[in-house]
Parts: sequence; C-alpha cells; structure tokens
Amino acid sequence: MARSRSLLLTTCTILAILIHGAHSFYLPGVAPQDFFNGAELTVKVNKLTSIKTQLPYSYYTLPFCTPSKIVDSAENLGEVLRGDRIENSPYTFKMGDAKMCNVLCRKTLDAKTAKAFKEKIDDEYRVNMILDNLPLVVPIQRPDQESPPVYQLGYHVGLKGQYSGSKEEKYFIHNHLSFIVKFHKDTQSDSARIVGFEVKPFSVKHAYEGKWSDENPRLTTCDPHTRHTVVNSNTPQEVEDKAEIIFTYDVEFQESDVKWASRWDAYLLMTDDQIHWFSIVNSLMIVLFLSGMVAMIMLRTLYRDISKYNELETQEEAQEETGWKLVHGDVFRPPSNSDLLCVYVGTGVQFFGMILVTMIFAILGFLSPSNRGGLMTAMLLLWVFMGIFAGYASSRLYKMFKGSEWKKIALRTAVMFPGIVSAIFFVLNALIWGQKSSGAVPFGTMFALVFLWFGISVPLVFVGSYIGSKKPAIEDPVKTNKIPRQIPEQAWYMNPAFSILIGGILPFGAVFIELFFILTSIWLNQFYYIFGFLFLVFAILIVTCAEITIVLCYFQLCSEDYLWWWRSYLTSGSSALYLFLYATFYFFTKLEITKLVSGALYFGYMLIASYAFFVLTGTIGFYACFWFTRLIYSSVKID
Repeated sequence: MARSRSLLLTTCTILAILIHGAHSFYLPGVAPQDFFNGAELTVKVNKLTSIKTQLPYSYYTLPFCTPSKIVDSAENLGEVLRGDRIENSPYTFKMGDAKMCNVLCRKTLDAKTAKAFKEKIDDEYRVNMILDNLPLVVPIQRPDQESPPVYQLGYHVGLKGQYSGSKEEKYFIHNHLSFIVKFHKDTQSDSARIVGFEVKPFSVKHAYEGKWSDENPRLTTCDPHTRHTVVNSNTPQEVEDKAEIIFTYDVEFQESDVKWASRWDAYLLMTDDQIHWFSIVNSLMIVLFLSGMVAMIMLRTLYRDISKYNELETQEEAQEETGWKLVHGDVFRPPSNSDLLCVYVGTGVQFFGMILVTMIFAILGFLSPSNRGGLMTAMLLLWVFMGIFAGYASSRLYKMFKGSEWKKIALRTAVMFPGIVSAIFFVLNALIWGQKSSGAVPFGTMFALVFLWFGISVPLVFVGSYIGSKKPAIEDPVKTNKIPRQIPEQAWYMNPAFSILIGGILPFGAVFIELFFILTSIWLNQFYYIFGFLFLVFAILIVTCAEITIVLCYFQLCSEDYLWWWRSYLTSGSSALYLFLYATFYFFTKLEITKLVSGALYFGYMLIASYAFFVLTGTIGFYACFWFTRLIYSSVKID
C-alpha cells in the first residue's frame, strides 16, 4: 500500500512539473533591459508574412519609409531558416514621451509600386515589428468583452473595400500606426521595463497646408496635440498609380501591472487546454488498452506457452509443437536488405535522441519564443551531435548480422537520410528563390549547413560506428538453422500489408490532436509553447508504438511467420502515412493557400516531416519487438 502511494505521489509530481512546463516562463539567464525616462527605444522591422502564400518577404521589398541607412541585425541559424530578416526602422521613440501624429515620410507611388502593394494586400500580408525583443501585436477583443483579448502577430499591410457609395472594390494601405508601449515601473530605481508592444493600424488620406516641407509638415488631417482617431468621415488612403501617401504614427505609453518575467504570458495564453487534456486522456485510454493486451500475452498466454514448451521431453511431443517456438531456428535469421535496416534504425536513434533532449530543454524554458529561432537551431545542432549514437546503433546491429564492413554502413547512415531530405530541401529552396522571397536560404547559410553535415555529423557517425564495431557482437538466444523454414499460408488478417497499415492507426491516434495545434502554429503563424503537454504525448507515442508492435509481432510469430525484422519497423512506422494523409486533409480544410508554389512548399515540408516521423516511430517499434523476441526465446529450453 505504501509503495502504491509512493508511486502515485511520484506520478503526480512528474505531471505537475510537466504541466508547469506547458505554461510560459522566461528564458533562464536572459537579463531584462531597464529604460529611464527619455531613453531611446528602437523599433526593428521583421519579415512580411502571409498565411495564404507562406512566402516571407523582407520589409523593405515594399516602398515603406526607410532610415538613412538600413542595417541588418545579426541572426542565428534558426532565424535565417525561418525566413526572418530583422532590420532597423525609422520608428524611434523616447521612453515615456507620448507623440501624436509623427510624420515619417511622404511617398508617391508609380504603377510598379502600387502593383506591389496591391499584391501584398491581396495575399493578406502582415507587417512584423520588434521592440525590446517583443513582437508587435494587434489586440482583438473577444465577444464577451470580459476575457483578455486575442493577440494577432503583426498588422495587415492594407485592406480591400468600398467607401463613399462606390461599388468598385479598392485597395487601401495602413499608413497610420497607433502604437501602445506597455511598461512596468520599478519604484526603487525609477526605471521601467517594457512588457507589451501593441498597434492599431489605420488608413488615412492625409492632407496638408501649402507646399510640402519634410522639415515641418503641417497636416490638416491630424492634430499633433490630440490623440488621432479615425472616424467614418475620414477618407482612407487608396493605393493607386501616382497616389501620394504620407506615413504617420502615434505612440502612447501605458503603465502595466504585468512584470517583466511574465510579459510573454499574454502572447502564449492557452484557451484550449481542455482540448489538450482530452487528447491526453484519450491517448492514455488507448495505452491502457494496449497495456492490458500486452500484459495478457506476457502473463497468461506466453507464460503458459513457455511452461508447456519447457515440459516437452520426447521427440514425438516436440514434433507436435505449434506456435511461436516452431520458428526458433529462423526467428533470428538476418532479414533481406539488412544493411538498409541498420541504417534506418541508426537514423531513428539519432532522431529519438534529438527530440528527447530538445523537449527537455524546452520544458526547462531554454527554447521559449523570446529566444527567436532557438528551437530550430537547437534541433539542428542536436541532430548533428546525435550522429555518434546513430553510428553506434547501426554498427551494433550490423555486427549482429555478421557484417564486417563497418565503414560502409557508417557512410550510409551518415548520408542517406540527410541526403534525401537535402534533395527535397534544395528543390523547395529553388522554388522560394524563384519567388524572390526572404525565406530562401542564402548561400552562406547553405554552406554552414553543409559544414555541419560533412564537417561534424559525418565524422561523429564514423566515431560511433567504430566504437560499435569494437564491441562484442550481440549473441542470439537461440541458434539459427542453415536451411530456412517454409512459412505456411497465412490468414487474410495476417497479410503483411494489412497488419502493417492497421498497426499505424493507434500511434497516429495518440498524436493527431496535438498535431493539429502544431500544424496551426507552423502554417497559421501562431506561437506553440506547450511542451509539457507535448512531452506527455511523446511519451504516450513511445508506449503505443512499442505495445502495438509487440502485440502484432506475437500474433505473427504464432502463425509461424518469422520475417519480423522489417515488419516490426514498418508496423509502427506506417503511422507516418496517416500523418501525411492528415496533413493533406488539413491543407484543404484549414488553409487558404491558392498559389501552386505555396502548395508545393507545404507538401514538400510535410513530406519531410512524415519521413522523419516514419524513421522515429519505426525505430521505436523495432527495438520493442527486438527486446520482446529476445526475451521470449531466451526463456524456453531449446534442445
């Protein structure tokens, strides 16, 4: 009883820690920046984004106002791969100094620039800005008026609509921005820390007195001494050839009770945690069901079988054996294409290590959204350094199959999966280059990726493979016959294709609800920071893959089919097929992508993700079945 209470207490503690990780907390080790009254605040601009095209563009690809010199900010590897292009801007504030109707510049459009603006408005592009590492958001009030607002990243470049009784749909640009900078006051030092950065965009056709002067523009549409608000009588700024556009902005400072350490909470507010809990409870029910089946096999059927087999003494009795023991002389016979299986298993170990360590860092808060690009950078670097485990795992399995050319298997492990992914990636990158998008990976970054692959990952795979080759070969628990046993005709439900496809349903079912939120964060430009939930789902996925593979492997061996090596890998790995089918369903039901290039990008990236999921889940299923077969065949007496 005491032991049960201890186990329950431990489980509850772990769940509490993980769910705490599902909420936001700030990146450890990052120091806040204090601003005194009058201190200069510099706003940076980031890429233009659209959920309709999925093609980011640099802010200055459109003829917005520019500073005297455009300076690119230093970006990490993850930021570059995300298509971020962070640059300085002409928007500068002074802490605590509210400004109304500041004039940035005046632009006169020609046919080319007007067309560029219209295209971006058609594709619903949003402008992204950054202040003190906080992204600019547009607050959208909920219908109940009591709940906190929903925050949308960035503001739309413009909008389409009609005005003044016009039946023709026209294009309007958001040329007036009303910024709100929220700060938390430190009463002891009289300094302040920025805890929010919001904007309300407007389209205003400005007018001015007399001749235009850059030094002293006198706008009649904007009183600098009062807060500017747009009413229905205001004429919006139309986008057309030879249109004169005046860009203006307001900035207001609001004191907030939100502390600096909690400033990301509003961005990461979860309103659908009940759905995540439902997903986890649903998946746990699947796990309990499978665990019950495995327990019945292990404790009843298997125990009875082993006892019966160990009691057989005469040759006549041995000849009457039926079930999984009959194939003991063939069950550990090396499979066809064993080299390829070793490569896939090694790659799966590499993936497993990368995901596990990434999740641990994410739960600890090191990969929070404040660390822009940190998640992708961490995953890439961890993938590279996990190469040593890939080499070791593939080499150990290869040696068990009596292989002697460990260098060959190491090379294939190091280049096969990255090579296939790189080929797809280069094609997609070429498509992005063709669209002149900032999402295209520059040659410098491409060189860095190649160096990480061939300069670090490949040598580490060889090191791991060398270590594995020097280890004693894994001994089979039973001897393998020289002549392969004939496999009897199988029942229809034991057909390899059928059982493999059936085996992938439950692992996919364990993750598909969480998959919806992940796809939404990636393709609808939203934050995802519920790694506590994700870690629980990952643990459930591991158990589900292992248990479904063990159950189907046992049924396969009972039907005297000993070709389990590849089948165990493909059984749980087939969940990747369902992942890709769900991604296809998501594309047609949730996304508004219309461009052919954007669709190709979506399916290209989802193909890579599905391939990676296949390698991961396949490896989990393989090792579960590998452990299971060695366990049961080492538990019986073989004469």
